[in-house]
Amino acid sequence: MAGNKEASSTQKFVEIEDISNGVVILKGGGLRQVLLVSGINFDLKSEEEQNIIIYAYQNFLNSLDFSVQIVIHSRKLNIDGYLEKLAERQSLETNELLKNQVGEYAEFIRSFVEMNAVMAKNFFVVVPYDPINIPTGGKNLLNMFKFGKPKTQTKEESEEQRFSQLKQRTEQVMNNLSQIGLRVAPLENEELIELFYNLYNPETVEKKNFEILKQGEEK
Repeated sequence: MAGNKEASSTQKFVEIEDISNGVVILKGGGLRQVLLVSGINFDLKSEEEQNIIIYAYQNFLNSLDFSVQIVIHSRKLNIDGYLEKLAERQSLETNELLKNQVGEYAEFIRSFVEMNAVMAKNFFVVVPYDPINIPTGGKNLLNMFKFGKPKTQTKEESEEQRFSQLKQRTEQVMNNLSQIGLRVAPLENEELIELFYNLYNPETVEKKNFEILKQGEEK
């Protein structure tokens, strides 16, 4: 029971209402699309290439008529999957010398990571869309001839309209980032859940690495 009470009190401070179709839905009705963006080793570029990147990034920022959030997230690297592959390779190896070398290498990697915090860094761009109220009443020519304070009614955007607006913004951001030479991929439900789990549990190691950018390259 104590655990449930603690979880319930924690949820009060989390603004997320739901995650659906790769979109974070906030309690106030706002929508957020999270994009995973590849990095560029800027220092290894020539001066001409650096200037092109800077100019393209400047054009990207100037083209936006809405705010975006850029997030750099560092987290402890999870090597469990890699060690499992090494163990499988070791079990299949028939050469005793190579088998011992694979085992020693796996032990070295495990010990090194335990003694040294190896961090994985990911870059995200958050595209927002917040609901707006569209005035349908208020002051007009007819209200001027009515006594008393005119009533103002508002018409809320439909869910379909909000998702459509977010999609347009997301496509604009993705196209502009691609022109800079960056690979961009929107996070799906599973990746979003993993991301926020890691954000709210920074002391734990992430469950897995983001692979969607690599998958996009293979297609």
